Amino acid sequence: DYKKEKNIDSLLSLKGSFKKNEKLFFKEIFFIEKKNEFLIQNLFLNKNFIFNKVNLVEFNYINSNKLKNQITIKRNKNNYSLKSENFDATKLVDNMLNSPKKKDYLDLVNNFNSKIKFNFNKAFLDEKTYLKNVSGLLIFSQSKLYKLDLKSKFSNNKDLRMTVNINNNNEKVTTLFSGHAKPLVKKYKFIKGFEEGLLDFYSIKKNNISNSKLKIYDFKLKEVPALTKILTLASLQGIADLLTGEGIRFSDFEMTFSNKNQLMTIEEIYSIGPAISIMMEGYIEKNKLVSLRGTLVPATTINKFVGSLPILGNILVGKKTGEGVFGVSFKIKGPPKDLKTTVNPIKTLTPRFITRTLEKIKKTN
Repeated sequence: DYKKEKNIDSLLSLKGSFKKNEKLFFKEIFFIEKKNEFLIQNLFLNKNFIFNKVNLVEFNYINSNKLKNQITIKRNKNNYSLKSENFDATKLVDNMLNSPKKKDYLDLVNNFNSKIKFNFNKAFLDEKTYLKNVSGLLIFSQSKLYKLDLKSKFSNNKDLRMTVNINNNNEKVTTLFSGHAKPLVKKYKFIKGFEEGLLDFYSIKKNNISNSKLKIYDFKLKEVPALTKILTLASLQGIADLLTGEGIRFSDFEMTFSNKNQLMTIEEIYSIGPAISIMMEGYIEKNKLVSLRGTLVPATTINKFVGSLPILGNILVGKKTGEGVFGVSFKIKGPPKDLKTTVNPIKTLTPRFITRTLEKIKKTN
C-alpha cells in the first residue's frame, strides 16, 4: 500500500541476470525515495515469473495511510522468519473480509513448501486500532496453506487468536476468536455504532465450499438502516428510536451460513436481547442481489411464553396485554443499493422461533 508521488526524486537499482525460457534472478533490487527504502536480495523467479525463493527483504516506508511500516524477511535454508516493528494490515484485513476472491496470492509462488515464523510488535487494523505482540507460525505445503497459528492482543489487552488446520478429510478448518469484536465488525460498512462484544468464528471448507458459524456475544447496536426501517414499518418506533439513539443491546447473535463462489446462503440468523429478538434466513449474491426474510418479536411478547426477559413497557406493545404489535414478519429483497422492505404483523410465533428462544434462555440460566 505504497505509492510514490509525482515530481519527487527517487532511485531504482537492479542487478541480476535473465536466461531466456529458464529463469530470472535478481541479485539485488533497491529503491529509495526520501526516507522510504525497499531492499530485496537474491530473488529467484521461474520462466513464468512465479516466485521460487528469496534470501532477504527489508522494507522501511510510510504508506498511503501515513503509517510507518518496517518489515524484514530472512530465509534460513527452506524456511523463513518475518519480523516487523510496525505494520499496517488495514488493506490486508479489508480484502479478506470484503473483496471477492478471484485469485489466491499463492498462485504467485512455485511449489512452496516452507515454514514462516512471524512476529509483529505492532500491527494496525485501521488508522487507530492495532494489535500488539502478534506472533505465530505459517506452514505451506505444495503452495497451499496447511497450518496457521496466530496469537496477539489488542491495545486494551483483549485477546485475538486465529488458527487454520487441514484435517484428515482434507478440509480446511478455520477458527477466530476476538475478545474485542468492534474493530472487525466495523469493517462492514452497513453496520454503524457497534460497541463492545466478543466474536467467535468457525468454518470448514472443502472443494471451494465453506460452511461457517459466527457468534457474537454481549454487544450493542446504534444504527443498522435495514433494521431501523423494519422497526419503523412495524410501528415499533420506540425501539427504532433506541436503535438510532443510545442503541439496542443484544446478548447473543448466531449466524449459520455457507459460501460458494459469490453466493452466500444464510441458513439462520438468530439474535436475542432485552428489547427484541430476530430470526432470519435467505441468501446474498455478492454485488447483485439480497434476499432475506425473517421474524422480529419484542421482548414483551416473548415474556408471554417464558416470563424471564426484561419488559421495556408500553413503548413496545402498549399498556395492556394484547395491545399493539404481537410480532412482525418481514422481507428484504433487491440489489444491495436498492433494497425493498415489506413488513406484516403476525399474531402467532413459529415453533422454530419459540424453540430457539427457549434454548438461548436455558443456556443463559
